[in-house]
Amino acid sequence: MEFKELKKKTGKELNQILSESREKLRDLRFKDANKQLKNIREIRLIRKTIAQV
Repeated sequence: MEFKELKKKTGKELNQILSESREKLRDLRFKDANKQLKNIREIRLIRKTIAQV
């Protein structure tokens, strides 16, 4: 998600995006620990989104 899109969001929407991103990051980390994750770059993208929010 681009920063321009995030600036247009309301506080509730940003909180929802943040919680969804954290949950997805947790799931990706579990998959990575079990060697089921093929694209590790996804973790970096989710972390970037969390930092922007």
